[in-house]
Amino acid sequence: MRTFEEILAIAAERHGGREAALANIPAPLGPEQIAAQPDARFLAAMARGIFQTGISWSVVDAKWPGIEEALHGFEPARVAMIEGDAFDALLSDTRVIRSGPKLAAIRDNAVLITEVAAEAGSFARKIADWPVAEFDGLLDWLKRSGSRLGGNTGAYMLRAVGKDGYVLGRDVVGRLIAEGVIDKPPSSRRALAAVQAAFNTWAAQSGLPYTTLSRVLARSIG
Repeated sequence: MRTFEEILAIAAERHGGREAALANIPAPLGPEQIAAQPDARFLAAMARGIFQTGISWSVVDAKWPGIEEALHGFEPARVAMIEGDAFDALLSDTRVIRSGPKLAAIRDNAVLITEVAAEAGSFARKIADWPVAEFDGLLDWLKRSGSRLGGNTGAYMLRAVGKDGYVLGRDVVGRLIAEGVIDKPPSSRRALAAVQAAFNTWAAQSGLPYTTLSRVLARSIG
């Protein structure tokens, strides 16, 4: 496995220098900044990722104001109560993307958020306190506990709210395969643990956020 500096050098060669390889990468928020966000923002980020799966992102963007209005500003306690006649009415509401499974997933994730908030003080607090060195465990927890938060949906939600971490997109996976960390897109707990160990090593070498590591890995391929 190459050192992070060696991978950065590959990205720099592909993109016109070290500065370009590190450009336009958002800085993650600190734990207290994440914890200070309302839980509605987390549900909104989940909903956007769920709606965007298998559909043009521009369609979701265009309908977003209506979606937000129909789903009560993504206030988890209110969305969690959308059942029966209220859910049937939502399925007929032209403001939203009328996919029953996706709307049900958003409602179910609202239930999860309210349950976690009752235990941890807020869903935001639980996310804020999860160690980035165990980011694989956070992704697994979202996949198992939430609805339609597997794949990269959970990771993109976390990036949207400023949580430090990585997204296992095609180019990041390509670099991980090139480094011998994995031999195919990771799906097993063992493969994901190997990915986490590699990121932990590169973080220790560089002192950089995992978000930056992820972007540079992608730029070393794409």
